Amino acid sequence: MIISMRPHTSKQQIEHVCERIREFGYKVHSIEGEERVVIGVVGVGDVTACLESLEATPGVESAVRISAPYKFVSREFKSDDSIIRVNGLEIGGDQFIVMAGPCSVENERQIMETAEGVAAAGAQMLRGGAFKPRTSPYDFQGLELEGLKLLRKAREATGLAIITEIMSDRDVDLVAEYADCMQVGARNVQNFALLKSLGGCGRPVLLKRGMSCTIKELLMSAEYIVAHGNPNVILCERGIRTFEIATRNTCDIAAIPVLNELTHLPVILDPSHATGKRSLVPAISRAGVAVGADGLIVEVHPCPEKAVSDGAQSLTLADFREMMRSLQPYVRLWKESRVATVAAAC
Repeated sequence: MIISMRPHTSKQQIEHVCERIREFGYKVHSIEGEERVVIGVVGVGDVTACLESLEATPGVESAVRISAPYKFVSREFKSDDSIIRVNGLEIGGDQFIVMAGPCSVENERQIMETAEGVAAAGAQMLRGGAFKPRTSPYDFQGLELEGLKLLRKAREATGLAIITEIMSDRDVDLVAEYADCMQVGARNVQNFALLKSLGGCGRPVLLKRGMSCTIKELLMSAEYIVAHGNPNVILCERGIRTFEIATRNTCDIAAIPVLNELTHLPVILDPSHATGKRSLVPAISRAGVAVGADGLIVEVHPCPEKAVSDGAQSLTLADFREMMRSLQPYVRLWKESRVATVAAAC
């Protein structure tokens, strides 16, 4: 439920409403707002009786049941866009954020060269996998702790925020020590033990859509993280599995505006996994900006033909510089649209 309090309601009235909510067996999840307080309510209980009681409680303006199965990530719960802060950056606001780097951290020279190159080209965050989920058990699985240490060194040298993948709830504390943002990959989108653990990780989470995951399922996975205490979730469209084999996955570009209608969480696009082909990444990136994505996460490698994973979809540093140049007019229009939307809302 969403409980909207009257403007300038007293603290005593708010506390009384929260106590009434708890008496019905529900939990008070969040209280937001300055002039007008909005209380989020979750749990199992007699919804009708609770709503009727709260509507008659002093200070309450309205009490509404949330119809969407995902409660806290829905537009019903919060109409304004959420802005997720990562190491001084704002994702979901008027900054278009580009995350770039290799699929896997391979060695110090590779990650440092990539970090310096993408930073010079305009990226604000460095992506790189220290732990790698691979289809074959014989493929490179990542440098793990050593990879995390190399990412930290790259951050110290360039100032780029670090995003890296988390694969297990056992590693949450370790990865959180090194990363600015925790990435949940497509294979773990419904790893509920991991999602629950990320609720208390103290870091923003980038949640990728699974290759066979519906939009509703993606939002329900985001709900797990938020419901367990972490509201700082970024959604990522990375392509889905269809009958088409011309690309690695099928980029569901329509998912971005759909998600923008359904949720207040930021949405970014991964054009590398969505296509699997280096030549297609710039075009799909431009499409992502055009349909309203809040950013991109792109694979870049100084020598893709020598990459231990995902070389075919990784841009060279020169390719990435050219793509960032080609995106500039699209990003300018994107920013103008954001400013106009904010002005209209005011």
